[in-house]
Amino acid sequence: MDREVRARPLAVQIIPRIDEQLAAELNVSESVRSLGILTSTIDDVGYTALDEATKMADVRVVYAKSFYAGSAHASGPLSGEFIGILGGPDPDAVRSGLQAAINVMENTACFYALNEEGSHAYYAHVISRTGTYLSEMAGIEAGEPLAYLIAPPAEAIVGLDLAMKAANVRLCRFYGPPTETNFAGGLLTGSQADCLAAAEAFSQGVRGVAARPREL
Repeated sequence: MDREVRARPLAVQIIPRIDEQLAAELNVSESVRSLGILTSTIDDVGYTALDEATKMADVRVVYAKSFYAGSAHASGPLSGEFIGILGGPDPDAVRSGLQAAINVMENTACFYALNEEGSHAYYAHVISRTGTYLSEMAGIEAGEPLAYLIAPPAEAIVGLDLAMKAANVRLCRFYGPPTETNFAGGLLTGSQADCLAAAEAFSQGVRGVAARPREL
């Protein structure tokens, strides 16, 4: 059984009223008055968590980036491998958004480790109803199902191929290797059942490569 690897929130901060010059640099709308800042140990879970925040609070994602080479090479103890910034009309809105994002990290979305030390892991998470952030990333309507599939490069390519053959899904976005954290993968959409089938096929493909990495 693959072991759960959960993202940890590291820095969680609220700026009650954003400076006008910083707001201009972040290209936020006039309706955004407050920011919520979140860093975490895992980027893909972070993106998923921000998407959930847009469904649970009056916020939008104004900034989200992965850090190069991941948590093992972080710039500081509170950096991790991801930063996300939520914008909202007031501190209460961004606080609600941050709480929703943290709940995802602690209780919902996670990576799965193929080995005891957790150095070989993948992400196969199905979102039954997307928020505004990931739907925009995938080019789909908000509220559609999405399979978010990520793994190390070779495992990801094999897994994606199996995922798309196993279900009636469409590849909305391809993350070619290497990403900033040296992984690969994609976002797939279809019915919820098809997204679940695709995620399971992806997981099996990743496990297959891990079990037989040099089989010709």
